[in-house]
This record gives sequence, structure tokens and C-alpha cells, in this order.
Amino acid sequence: MIENDNTENKIIIGDSRNMKEIKDCSIDLIITSPPYPMVEMWDDMFKTNGADTYEKMHDYLNEVWKESYRVLKKGGIMCINIGDATRTINGRFKLYPNHSKVIENCEKIGFETLPYIIWKKPTNKPNAFLGSGFLPPNAYVTLDCEFILIFRKDGLRRFKPKDERRYMSAFTKEQRDIWFSQIWEIKGARQSNNKVKRRTAEFPEELVERLIRMFSLIGDRILDPFAGTGTTLAVAKRLGRNSIGYEIDRSFLPIIEEKLKQADNILQQKKLFSFDTIKAK
Repeated sequence: MIENDNTENKIIIGDSRNMKEIKDCSIDLIITSPPYPMVEMWDDMFKTNGADTYEKMHDYLNEVWKESYRVLKKGGIMCINIGDATRTINGRFKLYPNHSKVIENCEKIGFETLPYIIWKKPTNKPNAFLGSGFLPPNAYVTLDCEFILIFRKDGLRRFKPKDERRYMSAFTKEQRDIWFSQIWEIKGARQSNNKVKRRTAEFPEELVERLIRMFSLIGDRILDPFAGTGTTLAVAKRLGRNSIGYEIDRSFLPIIEEKLKQADNILQQKKLFSFDTIKAK
């Protein structure tokens, strides 16, 4: 468990299907990017946990969404970055619509679905395609977008009039106009750290920073139940938010520690916040 001076930032090596370390209704915002069902790089992780079909993979994730609902405050927001998958099984190629499956499952839990964001990822291979070249009809549309699904628990979050932390956390009109549009074009990030043995996907800091600024206040508590290399925790730290992350793979711990140290250095250099006056209540 890691704790920093100005904000409290913790990482727990454990299974987020049982986040027993977190009290009910204690998290303001959840931002995460889970393993994507039916994407080969995550097959072993799912199979290790007894999930070897599309339905079972989403059953696994659904246990995390149930725990996320439990720990989220009334009016809290959950943002899930996920992509759909394509795969050929028994000689038949088809789409696995992960984003719609997550929406369906989260609504059954009790989440309210809000308008989602389509993350269009610029590619270095603009001519990439699937299928039979220039001859119709057996080519397929390329998956070059992911989804940032946005859910809310139990209606609007309520504040006292002229809440100081809301004004300290405000964004500009220019930021609002870009951030609250439905299509984002942000270059993706790839994990290249030699300390990590298995290939990982990593969402970019700009994406996380936007979501944190849009849906939380300085001093809030943010959760990432699939912490990975700790991007959410590090950005939360840099923006004056408290955070907690769950990661089942202990090999990520040194990378998370390093990211949090770097974020702490940036925070100290800028001296943006007076934490004595903005403690979350």
C-alpha cells in the first residue's frame, strides 16, 4: 500500500471483484479500462479466472461492476474505457460488441447510462482493412474507435450553494466545448516498459485528465479497479485528487510507484492546491 503526503493514493494488489478494503458509498469517481473480452492478449487472464467464453468473460467483469456500484457515492460517476472485438472462431468471423454488453449489465445492476464518448484513435496504418481487398462484398469495417461509457448512480450529485471546491475545480469554456463533445481524437499509448513481461494496453494521460476534470472535484476520491500501470492514480495525484487502485498483477507495482513519485514531484513544483482547505467531506 502506497500513501503520499498531499493526497492519499493507494494501490492494493488484489482482486477487484471483492474490494473489501473500500467502504460502501465512499468513492466519488471511477475511471478504468478493463481487459477486453475476446481480445487475444487478455485470454490467459480470463482463462485463469475460469472465464473461457464471451459470456463468462463479461460475467467476470460484471462482478467488478457490482462492487463498483456498492462503493460509489450517490451521484457518483463511473467511466469505462472499452473496445469491441472481432474474432474468427470455427472459421466464422464476427463482432463481439463489448460496449453494449457492459451497458446492458450495468443497467441491470442499477446504474444510469449517460451519453458516452467515442474515442477515435489516430492510426499509423490508415490503409489497414480486413477482408478481400477491393472486391465486394467480403471486406469488413476496421475497428478504429473505442468507447468511454459513462454511468451515474442514483441521480445528480448534490452540493451546498457556492461550494468552494467546485469553483476551484472549474474548467474553461474552451475545455468544456472540446471535452463534452461526443467524439474525441487522442493518440493512444502503448506500454513499453521493460519491467513488464506481458504486453499491456495503456490509455493516455490526456484521456484520464479530461475525465477527472469533467467529473470530480479537487480533494475527491477516485477508484480504478483495473489499475494496470497506474495511469489513473498518477493523474489523480497530479490533479489534487485522492485515489485507490486495484491490480491483480504484482509485477506492475514498481511502475505504479514510479508514476506516483513523478506525479508528486510535478504537484510539489506547481504548488497548485492548499490541501488544508479542500479536504473531501
